[in-house]
Amino acid sequence: MSARNRAKDKVAIVGVGLSPYARDRGATTELSMVLEATTAAIRDAGLSGANIDGVVGGGLHTGGIDPTAVVSALGLDDVTYWSHVRPPIMNHLLAAVGAVCSGAAETVLVYHSVYRLGGTSRGAGADPFRRRAGFGVADGRAASGEGHTDGEPFGMFGPVGYAAWASRYLAEFGRTREDFGLVVLNDRANAARNPHAVMRAPLTMDDYLAGRMVREPLGLYDMDLPVDGADAFVVTGTERARDLARPPVLVHAASMGMTRHPEEHLTEDLATTGQAVVARDLRAKSDLWIEDTDVFLPYDGFSFLTLRCLESYGWCKPGEAGDFLRAHRADDAGRVLIDGRVPINPHGGSLSEGGSQGAGHVREAVTQLRGVAGERQVPAARVAFLTPGGMFFNAQGLILRADD
Repeated sequence: MSARNRAKDKVAIVGVGLSPYARDRGATTELSMVLEATTAAIRDAGLSGANIDGVVGGGLHTGGIDPTAVVSALGLDDVTYWSHVRPPIMNHLLAAVGAVCSGAAETVLVYHSVYRLGGTSRGAGADPFRRRAGFGVADGRAASGEGHTDGEPFGMFGPVGYAAWASRYLAEFGRTREDFGLVVLNDRANAARNPHAVMRAPLTMDDYLAGRMVREPLGLYDMDLPVDGADAFVVTGTERARDLARPPVLVHAASMGMTRHPEEHLTEDLATTGQAVVARDLRAKSDLWIEDTDVFLPYDGFSFLTLRCLESYGWCKPGEAGDFLRAHRADDAGRVLIDGRVPINPHGGSLSEGGSQGAGHVREAVTQLRGVAGERQVPAARVAFLTPGGMFFNAQGLILRADD
């Protein structure tokens, strides 16, 4: 075992909760959704609030809900650890794993919320109930959770930055937008089997290509869906987890990666991003790898990120992800099964289930490894490989496994 992975298999996810995603939940609050998800996760674990002594959470917009509000609203006593973190979800999960391993807390409640605001949704911007951020580049940047200040005279952040790098990808490898479309179609086909997915209607490549262009070369279907909703998880030590209500899902290995140029406008090239750091580190920490994987859940906040995940983590060579997806296409609907058995984002991912900064990916992994995914269940799933983050300041990797 790597000396840097002292936590391997020692911490488990034992509870999962969801406040269902929707394009518009109406006159609701972010806190109410967080409480719905966290209450469900605690109950799913067969626990009560009295068993929770750690709280970690945050959200996409304005930092989300502070843990103090959750502690107060749930009436939690004797909390010994709390942390307010930014997305993606690995920031939350690794904080919880560290708290359990260090003894700062025994059982940690983790939550993540998404709540449409004016900076990322025109509909929300027109809703007085949600008008906490204006609609524009500066407000959208702040709402994204990135640590950039308004008024900077340089840079390319968020969708602008990812569109630029998507264009670089097409030019560098001589690819076309149809490769991005393969990611979109796979997500949409899988979402048809997920009752929680926001977008379930069938989509063809012609539909994809006809979609409104947002920022060349990324169109309407290439970017994750702004939704309202929340996810929550309960995390505790593996030995304790084995005495609880649900089969524990073990955190086998986890990594986060960043280079000396961790922002979109500073990154040198596609080969030297945070993804490369995570791929090396996660491989060194894990006893399991792609050949052991039963379900693959790459981040797809922008379609081209999934292509780079396939390449960065060794499923195929750089520039070959589109061909890889075509070679493993399972049916006319566009679903992909690697080697005929490993699905990619069977829940529909950020592009069809809803944009959750990786929280939905973790929830789906736990659901699959518990064997309770219904129509989309992967037979005998034991290992889930996740890359629930982007490329620059937010690259992340995670391997979960079912308990023996």
